[in-house]
Amino acid sequence: MNGLSVLPRSCDKIIQRIPKEANGHHHHPHRKLYDNDGEIQEYREDIINEVDEDTVRYPDGSVRLRNPNIELMDQDILYHLALGSGSHDLVEMFGDVKFVCMGGTPKRMEQFAYNIMAEIGHKLPCGTTLQDISHFSYRYSMYKVGPVLSISHGMGIPSVGILLHEVIKLMYHAKVRDPVFFRIGTCGGIGYEGGTVVISEEAVDGAMRNVLELTVLGKVVQRPAKLDRRLVRELKGLADPEDPYDTITGRTMCTYDFYEGQGRLDGAFCDFTETDKMEYLESLHKAGVVNIEMESLAFAALTHHAGIKAAVVCVTLLDRLKGDQVLAPKEVLDEWQQRPTKLVCRYIKR
Repeated sequence: MNGLSVLPRSCDKIIQRIPKEANGHHHHPHRKLYDNDGEIQEYREDIINEVDEDTVRYPDGSVRLRNPNIELMDQDILYHLALGSGSHDLVEMFGDVKFVCMGGTPKRMEQFAYNIMAEIGHKLPCGTTLQDISHFSYRYSMYKVGPVLSISHGMGIPSVGILLHEVIKLMYHAKVRDPVFFRIGTCGGIGYEGGTVVISEEAVDGAMRNVLELTVLGKVVQRPAKLDRRLVRELKGLADPEDPYDTITGRTMCTYDFYEGQGRLDGAFCDFTETDKMEYLESLHKAGVVNIEMESLAFAALTHHAGIKAAVVCVTLLDRLKGDQVLAPKEVLDEWQQRPTKLVCRYIKR
C-alpha cells in the first residue's frame, strides 16, 4: 500500500502511518502524533464522527457489542462484577434496566439507590433489603432498584473504564433496550463556587483534546469523548429556579491525576510555580472549561463508542481559581453531593 497502513474499521480514528520525510504534505483536518518509532500518525478528524447505529443496536433497540468474539464464547465472565452469562440469568435479573447511574464510592451509590427507591416509589418484597449484587467481587458495588442500576466506579479513568466494559457487556447479555447512563460525582470548579451543579457538554483531556487516547497492541487509538447534547439540554431544563444553587453546563477537563495533572501546588511533587498554575487555570476558564475531574473522558468515550446515551452531572467542591484544598465542612460536602443526585432523580422520574 505504498507505505500506508490502516488500522481496522472498528477504531474511531483511522490512523495513517507515513514516514517522517512526508511530513508537511497533509493539512487540516489531520492531527499529527508521533509513535514509538518516530513515525507520524495522522488522525483523520473527518473520517468517523458518529457511531453507526447498526453496529451498536439490534433492530429491537437492544445493545449490540462491537466485538464478535463474545458471541463465540461458551460463557462470558464479568469478573469485576461477580457475574457471568453462564452462572446467572442476566436477562431475568437485569432485562428491565433503563438507567445506569455511576458514582465514585460504594457508600454514595448505596445512598443513591435508597434515594431513587423513595423517589420512584419502588417497594422491595416483604422481608428483603437492598443487596450489593457485586459484593463478592470486592471491587465495585452494584444495587438494583426497579429499572435503575446504581454502581460505584472507583476513582480515575482506568477504574471507570474497566467497569464500563463489563456493564456494557451486561447490557448486551441482559438484552437491555436503549439504556441511559449517568455519571454522578464531584469535581473542582473553574470560576464557580463550591456547591454548583455542572452538566458536562463535552469532556476534554489536559491538552484540551476531546478524545480518549488508548494504546492498543502498541498503537495509539483515539476515541471521541462525546456526550449526548439533547440529554444535556433535558437535564438543564429540569433545574429548578427555586434551587438555592446554580446549575450550569460547560466543558469538563478530565485528568489522570488529582495533584500535578490538575495543577495543584500541594502534592508530594510540584515542578511549577503558582503563577504557572494560575495562567493554566485561567486559560482553561477562557476556553470554556468549567470544572475538572478524573473520569468523564473514559465515561464519554466508551459510552459513545457503544452508542449509549450518557451524561455527566457533578457538583463542585471548591473554586480552583481560589485554592487547591477542599475546606468545606463534611456536613456541607454531604449536602452538596446530593445536588447532582436530585437532578438525575428528576430525569428518571419524568
